[in-house]
Amino acid sequence: MNTSGTLPAAVDGTGITVHFSTALDDGTWVVELRNGGAPMLTGSVGDRVELPEGTLTLLGPYQAGGRLWIAKPPVPDVLGYLQRNGRPITYNYVGRRWPLASYQTVFGREPGSAEMPSAARPFSFELVSRLASQGVLIAPILLHCGVSSLETHEPPPPERYAVSAHTARLVNWTKATGGRIVAVGTTAVRAIESSTEGGSVVASHGWTDLVVGPARPVQVVDGLITGMHAPEASHLLLLEAVAGVELVQRAYDAALEHRYLWHEFGDACLLLP
Repeated sequence: MNTSGTLPAAVDGTGITVHFSTALDDGTWVVELRNGGAPMLTGSVGDRVELPEGTLTLLGPYQAGGRLWIAKPPVPDVLGYLQRNGRPITYNYVGRRWPLASYQTVFGREPGSAEMPSAARPFSFELVSRLASQGVLIAPILLHCGVSSLETHEPPPPERYAVSAHTARLVNWTKATGGRIVAVGTTAVRAIESSTEGGSVVASHGWTDLVVGPARPVQVVDGLITGMHAPEASHLLLLEAVAGVELVQRAYDAALEHRYLWHEFGDACLLLP
């Protein structure tokens, strides 16, 4: 389970909404600019965005494509700033504003995700108790999610993560005794697979740019609880790496046929090879 908590990462400025995605080590932030709900792909180094309490300044592009920028935030304490001025990032199909509490999972402990690690949203304290009473072990990992609205074949950007020695021991013991490792969300897959060495999990932390897919199949994870991802998203390759192309295609066909909602208030499914 991912213990990252969701930030109120969207701040409305003058005609522009800024999505605060990822805190970098030098105090700058990766941000996404949006206008009318669509990403702004036109920007220049030095552009300034007027926001509450000050100005955000674009310092340079973060990745190719022009969607993400490195920016100097209006104030040094961005987490406090977002609590005062931000709101949760939302998708167009959600017809009303919901409070930040609606975007938290029961596992969220450390605020840091621009968007909710939403695969764990269906879990309640009652469900966790029922799982534990049936012998299901729950191991925490941490991965702070950046903005996930990738609309082309962009790989997911680097994200900060941590896997503890306790979780590493628990996963390795479960594998060694014939158990099954089910990751709750693509974030959990990325974190635990980033901590593998020779098929075993070791404690690690830092930044991961791992992209699980055909070139780098899973080594530890046996199953996945996840939401649906857009056909162009690189996360779809991760689903196929865990469950196989045929099963994922069948699941997507069923979701389309039955008009499932996607993203934070829609789907949740268990994929097992």
